[in-house]
Amino acid sequence: MAMSAGPAEDGAPMSDINTTPLVDVMLVLLIIFLITVPVVIQTVPVKLPSVVFEPTTTKPENVALSVRAAPDGSCEVYWGLTKVNSSELIDRAVVKLRKEIDKQGGPNAPGLELPEVHIRGDVNTPYRCIGGTVFAMQRAGFTRVGFISEPPAGFASPRL
Repeated sequence: MAMSAGPAEDGAPMSDINTTPLVDVMLVLLIIFLITVPVVIQTVPVKLPSVVFEPTTTKPENVALSVRAAPDGSCEVYWGLTKVNSSELIDRAVVKLRKEIDKQGGPNAPGLELPEVHIRGDVNTPYRCIGGTVFAMQRAGFTRVGFISEPPAGFASPRL
């Protein structure tokens, strides 16, 4: 901060901006926000789950679904490469789950591992299409439903 104590030698008006009031106001605002933010932000204390990156392991018994919106606004669901409607989706899912449970020794078999559903949804698909597919698969009895996404460019998967 510079201060002038007399007329300018060249007769030109002083054009330096005095920033002291601006800095004072900013410091006061900073102190106010530092005090008020913890008071304003009130949340219910919950323990959030820690997320660990798990690479998807593709097993032959898992179900791969693709969901996208049709040009007319309806939803298209593909089981593998076969297009299915909602009733066919539930019927195929129930049959698939029953076959897998029977193959592993029945519903009370020790170490029963149910297949998973992996859903690939187009980025422009309305949520009702994705949500309806998840609901249909859960209604059929699948308990593990996951979403396949594209990792960001340059993302390196961890070596296992």
